[in-house]
Amino acid sequence: MDMSIQFRPSTRSRADTRERGDSPWLGRGAPPSEPFLRYQEIQRGISAMFGRAATLAPATPTAAFLDWWVHLAGSPAKQWELAELGFDQALRWLDALTRDPRSPWCIEPMPQDKRFDDPAWRDPPFAWLAQALLLRQQWWQHATAGVPGVNPHHEHMVSFGARQWLDMVAPSNSMVANPVVLRRTLEERGANLLRGAEHLVDDLQREAQDQPPFGAEKYRVGENIAVTPGRVVLRNRLIELIQYEPTTRTTHPEPLLIVPAWIMKYYVLDLSPHNSLIRQLVERGFTVFAISWKNPDAGDRELGFDDYHALGVQAALDAIGKIVPASRIHAVGYCLGGTLLAMAAAALGRSGSKRLKSLTLLAAQTDFDDPGEISLFIDESQVAHLEDRMWQRGTLDKRQMKATFQMIRSNDLVWSYRTLNYLLGERQPVSDLMAWNADGTRMPYRMHSEYLRRLFLHNALARGEMTLAGNIVNLNDIDAPLFLVATVQDHIAPWRSVFKLNALTGVDQTLVLAAGGHNVGIVNPPGSARASYRLREWHHGERILTPEEWLADTAPVEGSWWTAWFAWLAARSSRRGPLPPMGAVRKGLAPQEPAPGTYVHLR
Repeated sequence: MDMSIQFRPSTRSRADTRERGDSPWLGRGAPPSEPFLRYQEIQRGISAMFGRAATLAPATPTAAFLDWWVHLAGSPAKQWELAELGFDQALRWLDALTRDPRSPWCIEPMPQDKRFDDPAWRDPPFAWLAQALLLRQQWWQHATAGVPGVNPHHEHMVSFGARQWLDMVAPSNSMVANPVVLRRTLEERGANLLRGAEHLVDDLQREAQDQPPFGAEKYRVGENIAVTPGRVVLRNRLIELIQYEPTTRTTHPEPLLIVPAWIMKYYVLDLSPHNSLIRQLVERGFTVFAISWKNPDAGDRELGFDDYHALGVQAALDAIGKIVPASRIHAVGYCLGGTLLAMAAAALGRSGSKRLKSLTLLAAQTDFDDPGEISLFIDESQVAHLEDRMWQRGTLDKRQMKATFQMIRSNDLVWSYRTLNYLLGERQPVSDLMAWNADGTRMPYRMHSEYLRRLFLHNALARGEMTLAGNIVNLNDIDAPLFLVATVQDHIAPWRSVFKLNALTGVDQTLVLAAGGHNVGIVNPPGSARASYRLREWHHGERILTPEEWLADTAPVEGSWWTAWFAWLAARSSRRGPLPPMGAVRKGLAPQEPAPGTYVHLR
């Protein structure tokens, strides 16, 4: 039984609250007793105390390992296959020891693996060490895949765990086994290691004091990032709605609302002037509004998905309707904000509302059946573990999310960083996007629990079982033209998962696959180096392509997808006319603080 949100119930009535009383002791439908709830609080306190340092729920990796090990032990055929592979690899590695050091390796790194790019790795004994690691990785990849009878989720977890272990013991992470580090140490007589020790101490202090990483302090919100002029025109307990000042003499009548994810600060779309999506929209004659979510604290623990809809998207739409009455709205959602916006658009469509002129979703999932490697951290055991950790504080700490994302990309975000900063003694320049990424937020207990259980565990939105304010949400009710953007290297919202919305709604769609990852692929202004994208339109009644068919039949285009999107928006907007007012004083929406407002500064 899930009782994660029952001990401290909301003071409001919630039609979408999960059924109470699923306990086998009480009988389905019976409310839990007070002693049961008291013991549950004790249990959660103990779990939170002992599980505070664990990113993973202890039961999850244990069950995965035992599942894999027992089935491997009972499969002589798989054991023979691995023995053959191991013997063949041993012969290949021994042969590599006897060949010219500059000859091709017996196994080459994957294209995205940059650890052994330096020519010094081609010299013995370093080349032998690198090849030994790559052969070991190949063996473990076979050992953890295709074992008959293993649960697929457990198989992926064991494979992930093996990769984490091998990444940790890679020779590139060692001072004595990495030729680049050895060369630098000899050249500088150890000065690089002294600098590295200073960097390590500085990083530990910053982490303990919850300070931004080294170099991020040069980016100051409201001074040199998030500086597009505007004013806060609405504030409630969850959002500030910012209206941006026009820079053109005329604007399109249709305003544009940006709904960012609340997992991070909103200004990812308003970084420096040269890569601010909001600034470029304003310069093209659009009246832009953006939601800035409050960084929740313990007092917000009971805010759930309904609250994020009512106080967020719905409140923003209502405010815009008062400022620019009778105008339909271009709605834009990014990541989790896009997921919520898709739900809101479906609710509006079902009610017959025509408030939305268009819908743009950026790296936003609506079908969570295959959400990528993030699913390794989300199962019943993991969610219960997170709920226990959130129970006392009322929020999920930003460092918990940071640790999860670091594990998914440990080579890039952990080991490469440590080699560069602590062994080579270098500090990597910090970009505005990296500084924003370090400016994390918390998430309320109820909302995060509902998000994980409804979307990830039960895939309720894609199955038509999600509710907002007690009403069923069906994505097929969306009736605004859709511009859907995914990114090739997205580890948070994999592009194949994002594109599943194509089959869940019947409106005309423009599907875009951009180069880059979850953030870099979206913050991709014209003029960006190596920028490219693929674009294809789909109209109601046409055959839906599989992701592989779509990729094969859609040619890449050089440049930023922003340019194509700006043209798409303009084609669906009316002729430009008089500037709208800033706020609506007579309707209770007087302009307040200048952008970026006050919520963005809450830590």
